[in-house]
Amino acid sequence: MHRASARPLVDVRSLMRAGIVAVVVLLVVLLASGIPGSGGSLRLDWGVLWTNRLLILRGALITLQLAVAAAVLGTILGLLVALVRLARVPLLAQYAQGYTEVFRGSPLLMQLFWIWFGLPLIGVPINGFAAAALGLTLNVGAYIAEIFRGGILAVPRGQTEAALATGMSYVQTMRFIILPQIVRSSLPPLIGQLISLVKDTSLASLISFQELMLMTQSIIDRTHKIFELYLGAAVVYFAICYPLSQLVRTVERRLSGSERG
Repeated sequence: MHRASARPLVDVRSLMRAGIVAVVVLLVVLLASGIPGSGGSLRLDWGVLWTNRLLILRGALITLQLAVAAAVLGTILGLLVALVRLARVPLLAQYAQGYTEVFRGSPLLMQLFWIWFGLPLIGVPINGFAAAALGLTLNVGAYIAEIFRGGILAVPRGQTEAALATGMSYVQTMRFIILPQIVRSSLPPLIGQLISLVKDTSLASLISFQELMLMTQSIIDRTHKIFELYLGAAVVYFAICYPLSQLVRTVERRLSGSERG
């Protein structure tokens, strides 16, 4: 006897279709307003995107490099912090909890400022890429730590106790018993967090790191084509994030299918 699966409260696919239609309608209106004789007041110059395509592409590649570096380091840091918080060492667990509370409870922009302006004050020179990567890593690591910690806590405690009773160490228990199980439950929110990380890289422009957003701003300062270039940057961010969002849906669909099977 099969149980009827609960339908989601929000039809994500319908919302996505509606959003795409809204964007297409908006673009058509804006383009029409820039066509001579259409009665519109805007005169949009889309050629500026093609003229500066190499600079925009360079900014996109730098953004990807920054996001990948922060994602890899943040995932490793988050896993370590989650394990420390659950280890039977109260002092280390308190430090790990303090780290997650500080970096989840303060704005990312402020954290970038702490690193960019604070480290040189104590004699630690740092360049723009290192400052941005460090700030993003510490920030995303705090969120990923909570994702992993929640996944570990979802595993029945009896499995950990049984593994320890057989003589396995804490590290062996996590490596061979617990971590393989939390991959299934933690992967979708983890990918979702990495999508947010890609968009958060735009804040690195405020510490003078020339990624996609600052590269776009420099072109705007030269050409004064604000709308066209910001829209072009938005399309690039969308092109990076949309495949990741589809990956989340694919993973969730396969996980739900395997659970039913």
